[in-house]
Amino acid sequence: MLFAHGYGCDQNMWRFVAPEFADTHRIVLFDHVGAGKSDLRAYEDERYSSLDGYASDVLEIVHDLDLHDVVFVGHSVSAMIGVLAAIREPERFAKLVLIGPSPRYINDGDYVGGFGRTDIEEMLDSLDNNYLGWSSAMAPVIMGHPERPELGAELVNSFCATDPGIAKKFAHVTFLSDNRDDLPRLRVPALILQCTDDVIAPKVVGDYVHENLEGSTLVAMNATGHCPNLSAPAETVAAIKAYL
Repeated sequence: MLFAHGYGCDQNMWRFVAPEFADTHRIVLFDHVGAGKSDLRAYEDERYSSLDGYASDVLEIVHDLDLHDVVFVGHSVSAMIGVLAAIREPERFAKLVLIGPSPRYINDGDYVGGFGRTDIEEMLDSLDNNYLGWSSAMAPVIMGHPERPELGAELVNSFCATDPGIAKKFAHVTFLSDNRDDLPRLRVPALILQCTDDVIAPKVVGDYVHENLEGSTLVAMNATGHCPNLSAPAETVAAIKAYL
């Protein structure tokens, strides 16, 4: 099982989930370049100008560790990164688990991504001008648990521990991406975990992903917010185990 964390996070975000599969799977954790303990010198503007660069990193890990029959678990933006990797080398992957996936965050015609273009542009401007302030304001909203402020605080700390220069560029790549046309190209079975009241990837987006991924399974979770791996790990683990 290969676990890929979301924007502003690192592999520590899987600490309540990944160990639950250690008896049945080889567990592989990593940090995207710019996050956690990654080597910041590895960052290249051209390589990481799209999600394809991050998908290439996933495939490099798969090759270097000679992984086969991989169950890829991707949270948030890493869900689409996993889709792109599995499209390129489907023979390496057994199943995908997509937690809060979104192929496009900006509304477009009949497509509802959850945000207007102006909303995203203003958010990116705020992030560019004051990353730490943006992180402090947005992380609790993304987490979606005002009654558990410690969860929002952990996400704030995680955002603030990410290299700000890389985080700003990754935000533009993430929130301006459009991977809708990639979904029908996936041939690896996928589980979609859709949280309740997820401001980043609302239910309509989860439904869209399910409708456009052939053979996918959609599970509506009781968990609220965008980070069930932290806020509802037991439910997250149970859903994944039931699918596997």
